[in-house]
Amino acid sequence: MADERSSGTGATAPAESNMNPGDQAPPGAPGTGENICPACNGKGTLASGEKDPNCNGTGKVITSIAGG
Repeated sequence: MADERSSGTGATAPAESNMNPGDQAPPGAPGTGENICPACNGKGTLASGEKDPNCNGTGKVITSIAGG
């Protein structure tokens, strides 16, 4: 299971290597969800036309949600 790690509760969570610099948690982590990247406003590119390194060009980041 190279893509997963144990959370200590018997459940597995996605590996942190799948995270982009702007993510607060790995994709699929409990209490998180997709949000619009604040650096590119969801466009995936910066004003200069370059791919946004914060979201890796996806326009989305993983953030904690209320209560998470």
